[in-house]
Amino acid sequence: MKIKWLGHACFLLDGSKKILIDPYMPFGNFGCADKADLVAVTHAHSDHLGETIKLRKTTICHNELSNYLRRKGVDTIPMNLGGSIETEGVRFTMVPALHSSSIEDDEAIELEMPPMYGGTAAGFVIKMDGVSVYHAGDTGLFSDMKLIHDLYHPDVAILPIGDKYTMGPSEAMVAAEFVGAPLVIPMHYNTFPVLNQDAAAFKAAIERVTDMKVAVMNPGEEITVD
Repeated sequence: MKIKWLGHACFLLDGSKKILIDPYMPFGNFGCADKADLVAVTHAHSDHLGETIKLRKTTICHNELSNYLRRKGVDTIPMNLGGSIETEGVRFTMVPALHSSSIEDDEAIELEMPPMYGGTAAGFVIKMDGVSVYHAGDTGLFSDMKLIHDLYHPDVAILPIGDKYTMGPSEAMVAAEFVGAPLVIPMHYNTFPVLNQDAAAFKAAIERVTDMKVAVMNPGEEITVD
């Protein structure tokens, strides 16, 4: 499997199928978006829902968000926390995240209506081609991340480090130890000034005290995971 970071929380998992996660792409789509077979969205905030409606791809998401997307003409596969589905040979398990979720619809904003309920925030464990990837979505640290390790044994953990709206680097280090994946990829940082973080320092700290490896990627960069 190849994993490409498109910036912020957006990743393309490229194997037997192409899975685009949280398609908000502030640095461009690097020619990836139209090639996706499936889209997975962790929660309804605009910096994660991103281009989902424009892409018109089958989208795996929370049940409440699914209802909204269907009204916009998007084919969806609704899920809820703790559930798993398999589609096109790829297994998706929806796991908890500590965060909020609301839909900031352009029409509602124009009418000065409050944001709509978007269901709960979530993460995904995605298994394809024998590789298990945990995308944490937007989340704070929580001790049940240990269960994600015990139940799903991820090979890769994609964790937010931006702070303010999610975990910061210190909490993400603990999360990495809880999840126990051999490879950690930081995300959700340096998109905006409020999220500025030193990912190289995060990498050095983890690799100094654990056997885990950290891949610090640039937008558009791709790595291969066996």
